[in-house]
Amino acid sequence: MREGLERSARKRFIGLGLFTPERIRRLIQAGFAAACVLAGWRLHLFLLWARGEAADVVPRPPLAEGFLPISALLGLKKLLLSAQWDLIHPAGLVILLAALATAILSRKGFCGYVCPVGLLSNGMERLGRRLGTLRRPPKWIDWPIMAVKYGFLGFFLYSILGMSLPQVDAFLSSPYNLTAEARMLAFFQDISRVGIGVLVALVLGSLLVPNLWCRNLCPYGALLGLLALASPVAVRRDTDTCAGCGRCSRACPMAIRVQDTSRVNSPECMGCLSCVQACKGGCLSMSLGRRRMPWITMGLAALLIMLGAWLLAEAAGVWQSPIPAHMLRMFYTLPL
Repeated sequence: MREGLERSARKRFIGLGLFTPERIRRLIQAGFAAACVLAGWRLHLFLLWARGEAADVVPRPPLAEGFLPISALLGLKKLLLSAQWDLIHPAGLVILLAALATAILSRKGFCGYVCPVGLLSNGMERLGRRLGTLRRPPKWIDWPIMAVKYGFLGFFLYSILGMSLPQVDAFLSSPYNLTAEARMLAFFQDISRVGIGVLVALVLGSLLVPNLWCRNLCPYGALLGLLALASPVAVRRDTDTCAGCGRCSRACPMAIRVQDTSRVNSPECMGCLSCVQACKGGCLSMSLGRRRMPWITMGLAALLIMLGAWLLAEAAGVWQSPIPAHMLRMFYTLPL
């Protein structure tokens, strides 16, 4: 019986010969990362034109607004209070809403399949495994470290919820917010010693602690994780056939004890399906309620949500900012 389950589990991941949850996930992540790199390059070209250092006009890339979560959260508050879409960074709000949708429909799929920072964090984790430097901290250390991201999230939400609509509008239309993506790019192009120190600490920490940024420090992921608790989608474990070998827990990049629960409803789960792939007995599956779903559904859901949000936003005219580039140009000539 168990041998039959193992053969069945292996067949689920053979597909055309090479496709597995891990490979599909990396492929989707690489595609979004490439789009972000292109957006960063186009932002650089736009800023050269805006500062009078280049003659050719390059439109400001909307995708860069995905790296402005505070502006997007304020845009969401404006939408809820006034039913008006933020026209300064409209794409940022689109990306935020799509990310929130992935939390419900694909188990925090934005973190698992879309976020380029997550791709880097996962890469550092794999490097740490190869170097043999990774160590999962004991619970008495792990829980306080993990609480850091919820502290950041609480601070941001408290600050934003306490703002009135006029205060929100004042921030969104301020020169600081108008040039927020330029400030972000300038941080990396002319990084300070403190910034270098922080990045080095994150890199070294990621070689020691699995997925340090995603699991312990990212407030965006904390928000999506809390929302994902309401998701009807989750990994389920068949307790009757499970041998308790622990492969699933060891494979989980977010250090979830998969073998100890019948339904993985942790705010850390990002739907990567590493646990499902690691299970040799076919005891784990992604399920909608109690109904099994094909494993490919998770990656496709995250991909289609993000691409669908982009297409809908383009059709509705809320992807590109309607503010003419020549009007924005004067703000980028000011000191950042």
